[in-house]
Amino acid sequence: MQTTRENTAFRDIDAKQQKRWNDSALFAASRKPSGKKFYSLDMFPYPSGTGLHVGHPEGYTASDILARRAMMGGADALRPMGWDAFGLPAENYAIQTGVHPEKTTKTNTDNFRRQIQMLGMAYDWGRELSTTDPAYYKWTQWIFLQLFKKGLAYESMIPINWCPSCKTGLANEEVFGGNCDRCGTAVRRKNMRQWLLKITAYADRLLAGLDGLDWPESTLAMQRNWIGRSEGAEIDFQLVKFAEKLRVFTTRPDTIYGATYMVIAPEHPLARKICAPEQRVEVENYINAAAAKSEFERSDAGREKTGVFTGAYAANPVSKKEIPVWIADYVLGGYGTGAIMAVPAHDERDWQFAEKFGLPVIEVVKGGDGKGCFCGEGTAANSPLFDGLPTARAKEKIIAFLEQNNLGCAKTTYRLRDWVFSRQRYWGEPIPIVHCEKCGPVPVPESELPLTLPPADKFQPTGEGESPLANIADWVNTKCPQCGGPGRRETNTMPQWAGSCWYYLRFIDPKNDKELCAHELQKAWLPVDCYIGGSEHAVLHLLYARFWHKFLFDIGAVSTEEPFVKLRHQGLIRSYAYRDGRGVYHPYSDIDFSSEPAKLKATGEELARSDEKMSKSKKNVVVPDSVVDEYGADVFRMYEMFMGPLEASKPWDMKGIEGVSRFVKRVYFWADGLIQNNGLGGADSGRALEVLRHKTIKKVSADIDAMCFNTAISALMIYFNELHPLQTVNAVHLETLLKLLHPFAPHITEELWQKWGREGFLVKSPWPVYDEAMLKEEEVEIAVQVNGKVRERLTISKSWDEETVRARALEKARKHIDGKTVVKVIVVPGRIASIIVK
Repeated sequence: MQTTRENTAFRDIDAKQQKRWNDSALFAASRKPSGKKFYSLDMFPYPSGTGLHVGHPEGYTASDILARRAMMGGADALRPMGWDAFGLPAENYAIQTGVHPEKTTKTNTDNFRRQIQMLGMAYDWGRELSTTDPAYYKWTQWIFLQLFKKGLAYESMIPINWCPSCKTGLANEEVFGGNCDRCGTAVRRKNMRQWLLKITAYADRLLAGLDGLDWPESTLAMQRNWIGRSEGAEIDFQLVKFAEKLRVFTTRPDTIYGATYMVIAPEHPLARKICAPEQRVEVENYINAAAAKSEFERSDAGREKTGVFTGAYAANPVSKKEIPVWIADYVLGGYGTGAIMAVPAHDERDWQFAEKFGLPVIEVVKGGDGKGCFCGEGTAANSPLFDGLPTARAKEKIIAFLEQNNLGCAKTTYRLRDWVFSRQRYWGEPIPIVHCEKCGPVPVPESELPLTLPPADKFQPTGEGESPLANIADWVNTKCPQCGGPGRRETNTMPQWAGSCWYYLRFIDPKNDKELCAHELQKAWLPVDCYIGGSEHAVLHLLYARFWHKFLFDIGAVSTEEPFVKLRHQGLIRSYAYRDGRGVYHPYSDIDFSSEPAKLKATGEELARSDEKMSKSKKNVVVPDSVVDEYGADVFRMYEMFMGPLEASKPWDMKGIEGVSRFVKRVYFWADGLIQNNGLGGADSGRALEVLRHKTIKKVSADIDAMCFNTAISALMIYFNELHPLQTVNAVHLETLLKLLHPFAPHITEELWQKWGREGFLVKSPWPVYDEAMLKEEEVEIAVQVNGKVRERLTISKSWDEETVRARALEKARKHIDGKTVVKVIVVPGRIASIIVK
């Protein structure tokens, strides 16, 4: 790439306008909105050492466009930024280098802030916060104490993922393929004392609240699946020759006559007790082997089933037949009752297990094709109590029979489990609890918060299941706040999720040292109007934040039941990787892109190109610094939005940015020429151009609101192409162009506005308004079909090209196609947009 004089000028414009905005505190939000409000929120980043790559600012740019549009629409906009800075990566780096996490976190945060600021984002930096700031985590600890006081935070001995090399517990998200993400060692299951939060108490409310949210359907589905509400029955199977019963939960009690064996989890409390002497060695070996596997590995539906027979039997409560009891690791001790009745004719996992171990299969539901197991609903068969009944009626009858005979009862269960809230790590929020032999766990008085993280030189875990804090004796040893006797501080720290659960609330009132957030302010600003971030947070972060918010609602700290009204995910930005004939990847700086295919500058060797996720190993990571340095911030922002739909995965192409760069230059130098040469006035530019102006206002406004940013830019290009040949033009056209373009390219538009001599800042000027009467004869309503069925109707302009119609039809039909793969979109001009999905 070659830096041109024009590109240098754009960088100068960036710096000049950013200084003007900063000096005037242009984006400082009102303490309290006076009228219309817009709270625009990004999922705040973890400030890693590598800094931002070009994929990170995609969501920030989208939300910036929405915020600037809202400001020009007369709204008080709140647009904050902060740092999710506690967590494992900084601690890992500290262990490897001996550099304190506080130091690396500050260095990384400073770099992230610099990178974000160079893009001209309209953030209110006066509200900046970090989860590692004691003034912030004081209130994270306060929330924990309220949960504790309400009985929603408690201690328990539970099995966790344990890394024997790192000597620490790991969250499920820190285990990959059964191995520790930190060191690669195989993890095992280990019973440990842990703090848990009783999120299960909110399961029904978390589920019900999803119905009113404007979120992607795929995200809603993942939340519902994670909560996993299931209605069915608990049934007791009497063990033969033992006093105990095995209790199971099943969503299909109507299949009870088809239960041909039982399975208990390796960690079930009866696993060893009911084991026959001749099976003891085999059972013991199997239980030990299962302890070395993670829950993810054990619950993988695709892996081969394993198991061992206990030698024990249980009686089927309705047929009275004695059926064998097996141990298998596909049943998890922490889910349900840790035991199942296995019905291989009507459950895929049970079918696979029965096939492998030669166990009987009895069909008790008619309706399948007779090949394999049938898991659907049908008609009961081989079930004397309710033969011939449809599934729903058969369920009702068997539950009534079980309840009448004290053999079981109707039951609703959840896949959701209480949140394991403690980590055996240093770099996290201290849990404000003191352990006293006399009083038990005692909360630190609220007046003594924050309980600050003590300085430390060593960050290695103790190896005894406690965090490095356990080695800091003068911090650990304290007095019990209740009785005054000797006490020990809790040495586990909070998970990284804790600080990110409620940051959106603190942004509203970040300097308040008296309360979490002033009631009048949260009432005025909440809920968040639009939340944008990566789909990797589609389950846990969003679920945990909603849980805490509902709890805060219950104690009167917030006045809304849900924190985020509207949510969107940005798609992955991939990058082309280039490798030579030996398979070695080369960085972009070594490549000549002027030829096709690209060649190595040094040798002229042709390179192979592939579309890949950005990765250091493939040397295809593109950082925004180099792009902004070459083209300026506005070109970077516009290209990010022009590549394709926000939610789609798309490749970053260093050639593709050139087209956007040419457009930005043409706009700037054309408009600058008009201003310098007195080419602006009140002359009539013709009806056709005036109609196009109104069309463009309507389309760009609607496309920004629908987050169809790429088609909004296309509309601006069409409008500008009609203006560009003109050497004189009615001033209303330049005003319209600059205002519509401003959210995408704020620096050059603000510069032109200033050069033109217009008062104030462009972002504070009113958004253009279109005249519906000018467009009446230009619009038509079309049907939007999905797989041949009309699902929506869409009003379009007759002048729209097929790409625009296609994009708007996809957005209109979003709830019908979310989570599915779009195969094709067929546009019949003026009539139909037909979407084909699979």
